Order: sequence, then C-alpha cells, then structure tokens
Amino acid sequence: MSGSLTRRPEKALTALEVKSAVKQGKYFDGHGLYLRVDANGSKFWVQRIVIRGKRSELGLGSAALVTLAEARAVALENRKLARSGGDPLQAKREAQAVLTFEEAARKVHEMHRPTWKNEKHAAQFLSSLETYTFPKLGKLKVAEVGTADVLAVLMPFWTEKPETARRVRQRIGTVMKWAIAQGWRQDNPAENIEQALPKTSKVQQHRKALGYDEAATCVAAVKASGAGLTTKLAFEFLVLTAARSGEVREAVWSEIDLERKVWEIPADRMKMKRPHRVPLSAPAIAILKQAQGLADDEGYVFPGAKRGRPLSDMTLSKLVKELGFDADVHGFRTSFRTWAQEKTSYPREVAEAALAHLSGDAVERADARSDLFEKRREMMDDWAEHLGT
Repeated sequence: MSGSLTRRPEKALTALEVKSAVKQGKYFDGHGLYLRVDANGSKFWVQRIVIRGKRSELGLGSAALVTLAEARAVALENRKLARSGGDPLQAKREAQAVLTFEEAARKVHEMHRPTWKNEKHAAQFLSSLETYTFPKLGKLKVAEVGTADVLAVLMPFWTEKPETARRVRQRIGTVMKWAIAQGWRQDNPAENIEQALPKTSKVQQHRKALGYDEAATCVAAVKASGAGLTTKLAFEFLVLTAARSGEVREAVWSEIDLERKVWEIPADRMKMKRPHRVPLSAPAIAILKQAQGLADDEGYVFPGAKRGRPLSDMTLSKLVKELGFDADVHGFRTSFRTWAQEKTSYPREVAEAALAHLSGDAVERADARSDLFEKRREMMDDWAEHLGT
C-alpha cells in the first residue's frame, strides 16, 4: 500500500491495509476519506470535504477506535449533509455541546428550584437522581439515553419501592422534556414504558395517626418534656390549628394578626395553592405571645437552630417518637378530623374547610363563596378545650 497522495477509487482501502499501515502518509479511500499515519505510528481518520463552497478537513477519530466501516459511514453522511447545504462541522460542534444526563439534570434542577414549595422538594429531586439514576445514566449524553437505559434504572426497585420509582421516572422525564426543548432529541424515553414494567400495588400509605383522646395525652407529654421551647410551642400550635407541618414551621409574623386572632397563610405556602385563614383559639394566641421572644431576623415564628432557617420537620417527628407515640406529625390532622366527625355536630364542610381541603364538586365549590370562618372559630375553640390546653 502506498502513502502517496494519488487519488484512488472509492473504497480503495481494506481493513487489513488499515491495520498494517505503518509508513507515514495519507491513504485515501472514498468520499474524501483518508487514513493519516503520523511519524510516531498514530493513525487517524480525516475527511476532505467542501462545506458551503469552502474546502475543509474533518477529523473522524483514531483508527484504533473507529473502524474502516464506521469511518466510511460517517464520511458518507457528512458528504450527504454538505451536498444538501448543511454544515457537518457545525453539526459536530452541536453534538459535542450536548450535555450528559447528569449535567442536564443539574441544570434542570437549578432552573426549577425557585418554583418548588420548599428546599426539601428541591433536594429530593436531585438526591433521588443521584442515588438511582446517575450511576447508570449520568455519563451518557442526554441525547443517547434510550428506553432500555431508563428501564435498567427503574427495574431493580420498581416493585420494592414503587412510589420512589414513579417519582424517579417522572424526574427523568422532566430532564428529557428539557432536552427535547433544546433540540437535542425528539422523544421522551421515560414515557410509554408501562407495558415493560411489572404492575405494582397502588394502595395508599396513610400517615400514622393517634386517636383524638391520645392526641390530648401526647400534647400534655410534649408540654411536660425537656424539649426546647421552640419545638414544644411549634408542636402544640400545629395540633391546635390542625395545620400541616410546613405551614407551621415556615410561618412568619407578617401572617399573624393577634388582635383579630387570625393566621392568614398565603396561597404560595398552601398545598392547594389557595390562601387559607386559620382562626386562632385562646391557647393558640398564648403560644404565639410566648413565641414573640424567639423572633429571628427572617421573621419566622418558630425559628430553627440554624440562623435564618425555620424549625426542622425532623425535630417535631423525633420528639413525638422519643416520647413513645407511634404517630407522624401530619397524622394529628387525622386526629382532629376524626374528633370532629365522632364527637361534634359540626357539618362535614366545616371540618374540611379547617383542613383547607376542597369540599364538594366543582359547581358546589363555585357557589360556596364563604370559607365558614366563624363556624370554624367555634370548632377550633372546642378542639382546644378537648386537648386540655
């Protein structure tokens, strides 16, 4: 085989000639493709091509990694693209610019971070991908991820941890939708794979709750415990108001009106994204007056141990468990709801309104403009009396 620049017919090279080429020079094949052998014996594929009227040379990779057949296929595609007015150089640069799945996921995480309700949700998005997805997909270009890759991630824990697996799948899909918007791919491999996954039980896992009488016992135990003042006040306020943990822990003084005895939670802090008014019983007001001495620079009613941060959800959960009560903090809403149903004559819609639940069908909700605030005030006073606070 000669190392001269003499033109040769298309597909002039053979795999054996490529392997045995040792003399420095250029060995031509077809479609402008040639094998360049350097003085040190290194071999590289190069293509001479005219792109939009300008002669260019494209590197197609080392002959140690790219076979003759692969080099020919790329060269043919490049030539077709150039003949149709495209730019193989630009296409190559764009392909190299495509992020890996991990890089894309972290970028999507930062983009969506301001829209999440709290830091916990933002952290869960990334931590679940770090745990289950990055080890298998992280280094793949986001354009290269296929359905089989997504299945390889989900299958090991799809039946064991179905809820976690569904969330991971949803988060993979979110990254893929962003990649589609970037023009890096046409499909979302996280969609339409239900048939390839085993069926799982969709039984809802309810939060552990105490009976309403035991709830009163738990409140008394917390008040008598050696826990920090902020923790004790936040827990008792949570039970008295039947509010969600995040709503209580992230409450700020600007939401509280002690004179009118009302706590007004803005829509962006509510699960249903609707503003919610909470009538404050006398014991709830007393707790808030005690909490005034705990105020921090951020205005949190129940500031956490870390400066500028609210009280941790784990702090409340840990306290309940340490006192020997097998219940989740969220479960005290269930305790309240059961008490209202079994021990009072308050209408269902009043109790549901206290929990900030939507009650009735769409027409019924559209017609009911009142939030039943005054009736709820009576009910929350009775609930406080039941708790013995």
